[in-house]
Amino acid sequence: MAPAVRRRRPRPPVTEDLTDLRLRDYRPVPRLVAPVHPVERARVPAVDAHNHLGRWLTQWIDRPGDWTVSDVGELLELMEACNLNAIVNLDGRWGDELEANLDRYDRAYPGRFATFCHIDWSVTSEPGFGARAAESLRASVRTGAKGLKVWKDLGLHVRDDRGELVLPDDARLAALWEAAAELGVPVFIHTADPVAFFDPIDERNERLEQLLEHAEWSFADPAFPRFERLMASLEGLVSAQPDTTFVGVHFGGYAEDPAFVARMLDAYPNYHVDIAARVAELGRQPRAVREVVASHPDRVLFGIDEFPPERENYAIYFRFLETADEHFPHSTEEVPLMGRWAISGLDLPDDVLMTVYAENALRLIPGLRA
Repeated sequence: MAPAVRRRRPRPPVTEDLTDLRLRDYRPVPRLVAPVHPVERARVPAVDAHNHLGRWLTQWIDRPGDWTVSDVGELLELMEACNLNAIVNLDGRWGDELEANLDRYDRAYPGRFATFCHIDWSVTSEPGFGARAAESLRASVRTGAKGLKVWKDLGLHVRDDRGELVLPDDARLAALWEAAAELGVPVFIHTADPVAFFDPIDERNERLEQLLEHAEWSFADPAFPRFERLMASLEGLVSAQPDTTFVGVHFGGYAEDPAFVARMLDAYPNYHVDIAARVAELGRQPRAVREVVASHPDRVLFGIDEFPPERENYAIYFRFLETADEHFPHSTEEVPLMGRWAISGLDLPDDVLMTVYAENALRLIPGLRA
């Protein structure tokens, strides 16, 4: 018997314009029918342990030199609406800028804000910079800083007097980390960036649209350390300073690999992570991430790193943590720059939510309101 001939149905006509449609103009609307459980308010009082309220990063939102939050009273209203007890402000810098942030937030509203300081990395231009960095931290903590924020420039841009890059595990910085331990303040450290930022900017890069818009965020140039080297440096630092409390922000710098993060949490009791600005990665493998959080509830901190803080962005994180919803947007942008995919929720139990939302931050960061 002759095989049956399968006839193709005629294709509907496609306009010439659509055959030439550019990817950046493509706006597919999912037809998936899935439960929707909006969460406008955290189920339990929360602490946003990673945000930016100062003037350090306002060039990113086209307001250079201005405050990220123009009206602190409106911010407090937003916090009440979202059930946020406190926000950690990572923009304190040092000297006069630290004083300005403390005056505007911590001193004006005790317990509602905790401002972290930075190190002026120009200290590395001369030998003996570890001791000078440690003294800078001591001076900032005396002024009122509640912790130290270390940005990704350590490892990617900071250089010593010989022009060599200074990585996080550089032994010359030991005095700084030891000072943090002596002072009882945590170190929030941002190491590397999304893995795709270290890949070539080509048709295979999952962050292509983001890197085309922000080419300066690419570290594909071999002049930069490879991602793996930076992660090894972070681990070297954490292992060498067991008395210092570290929080690897952005899910420990490796949100794409929950197994790596779990191994670090297993190996180093002084190590913690936050989820800030990584819901896009975490929400696309929710079962693996849920296992990490459930196995280490006292080591994961809530934070969003979306500035200025807005209710719509908090709602995405609340839904991610609290519901079992599937395939929902991880961004308020029509075309999310952090990836053209949807995420699913973790559906964390109440006891884990209480720990992640607030208890860990309250334990690690001095001066916050319970």
